[in-house]
Amino acid sequence: MHPTSPHQHRSRLHVSGAGATPGQPQSTPDSFTLSPHQHQPHHSQQQQQHTIQISSSTHPYQGLKTSENDDMGCVELLATAISVLIMILTFPISVFICFKVVSEYERAVIFRMGRLRSGGARGPGVFFVLPCVDDYYPVDLRTVSFDVPPQEVLSKDSVTVTVDAVVYYRISDPLKAVIQVSNYSHSTRLLAATTLRNVLGTRNLSELLTERETISHTMQMSLDEATDPWGVKVERVEIKDVSLPTALQRAMAAEAEAAREARAKVIAAEGEMKSSRALKEASEIISASPSALQLRYLQTLSSISAEKNSTIIFPLPMELLTPFLNANAHGTSSSAHRHLHQHHQ
Repeated sequence: MHPTSPHQHRSRLHVSGAGATPGQPQSTPDSFTLSPHQHQPHHSQQQQQHTIQISSSTHPYQGLKTSENDDMGCVELLATAISVLIMILTFPISVFICFKVVSEYERAVIFRMGRLRSGGARGPGVFFVLPCVDDYYPVDLRTVSFDVPPQEVLSKDSVTVTVDAVVYYRISDPLKAVIQVSNYSHSTRLLAATTLRNVLGTRNLSELLTERETISHTMQMSLDEATDPWGVKVERVEIKDVSLPTALQRAMAAEAEAAREARAKVIAAEGEMKSSRALKEASEIISASPSALQLRYLQTLSSISAEKNSTIIFPLPMELLTPFLNANAHGTSSSAHRHLHQHHQ
């Protein structure tokens, strides 16, 4: 380093980002520049800039790095040679120990001296292992289902509901299922319960009751993405039941009953209005023909007699009573006039 004054040993920190000005040193995002503090202009040619790059790019979790392609050490080679020698000396008894069989729906992950063997998972069928140095773990590839315990969830509109679900999953990568996670079944169950609470917490009560398919699909996608590093494929998620509090059920039932009663009253009123219009039209038609009213009387008598009633009704035309009604009305008016005349006198 060139000799400089003591003041030039003090450095200044420049953090550059997306909003850097044209006069400042340009650097990549997530980097900063260390430059000596400028106190004397005639020493500017001796100033140095030191740039430190800090990478903050976030990569998805890739899991543990396996060593199946690395070279074997001396101890591993010696142990393998001894194991082969033991197998030869104990032949043919060692055949029953060295040959293993896995079913069509299984795969075997083999470790030699604790290290993953190259070639991937074995199976289905027969595979070979060395005694004392090889260990294998069978993995079932069939679809497994489990019930998510009932979860009490507070919905977006502050309603407490109890929801349970069922999840179907299978192993898509046996190596990841054995190496990347301690117990993939238990981990998937815990993650399913947590995901169910998180997804339902962002929904309203009406959405929980009417959009089960959408919620199930959202939960399935979230679970599948989270369990992919474990070699687990979530095939399907189904919401089984949504339990509401008893008080809320009663309130919803009362609301639905009131809505039904209101609709029934509206329908009855509309029916009364339509029937009154029909009666008005019928009365206008009957009033145009006096004989039509007499025929209506006869039809009414016919319908009454068909029911075997003891009541006998004789229809009396209103035309016969008209003179009597007029005379009664005339007499009533004349008496009223006489009474009024006497009162004035």
